[in-house]
Amino acid sequence: MRSVSVSEITRNIKEMCIEANHFLSADMKKVFEDAVKKEESPLGKQILNQLEENLKIAGDDMIPICQDTGMAVVFMKVGQEVHFEGGSVNDAIHEGVRQGYVDGYLRKSVVKDPIERVNTNDNTPAIIYYEIVEGDQVDITIASKGFGSENMSRVFMLKPADGIEGVKEAILTAVRDAGPNACPPMVVGVGVGGTFEKCALMAKHALTRNLEEESPVPYVRELEKEMLEKINCLGIGPGGLGGTVTALAVNIETYPTHIAGLPVAINICCHANRHVHRVI
Repeated sequence: MRSVSVSEITRNIKEMCIEANHFLSADMKKVFEDAVKKEESPLGKQILNQLEENLKIAGDDMIPICQDTGMAVVFMKVGQEVHFEGGSVNDAIHEGVRQGYVDGYLRKSVVKDPIERVNTNDNTPAIIYYEIVEGDQVDITIASKGFGSENMSRVFMLKPADGIEGVKEAILTAVRDAGPNACPPMVVGVGVGGTFEKCALMAKHALTRNLEEESPVPYVRELEKEMLEKINCLGIGPGGLGGTVTALAVNIETYPTHIAGLPVAINICCHANRHVHRVI
């Protein structure tokens, strides 16, 4: 059994919130650089160059990549041999988010109630997902999810007979409908299978997958490549002003489902796709 102080969770969450909002992950930087080379539209290339310059300024001057610094989504994989000490893990996570957004001078975008709309003034509470795994480590992933792209996300409860062609059409429909509102070039996370809520969670988690890692499932790998190509043929382009790079990547996760269903969720993220991963 390994003991982990919850103060370590708070410290890491704070640092991760600040890091995510100022620096793109290495895999995102690479696909962004590739996109600048691939874009065929002069206007699209100009927009990508401006976005690249924005990313450099954000890192050099410690200014957030985007004014919408998002709602903190925290994925926690906790080893079953870990014992937390010093207080509540939930409270420690929320405190880390609070410190990150307050001390990091990040915009506070969370309201206490969805109808009354009073700001919490510290970007808490976070959205937290736990998974118990083997081992004695704590694996943390934070995504600072902006809502321009979040609002463009969709869930489709398809019939089994719709099959893979139905899945393809659902993805294209979601991206086509999102258009410029998701701040393209975008990253498209897709969840297929499970239940209504499981496919949505998979779609959100898919956005945090390293873009250099391929799916271990052969047909999923091919589907990701096909959908990226088809999305980039929609002509939406950088900033929604036309071009050949509408999406930087399509990441798909799957899960077993019921014989009577084929749930599909599409969670879209803007060109920033902010996420940070650490293991304690």
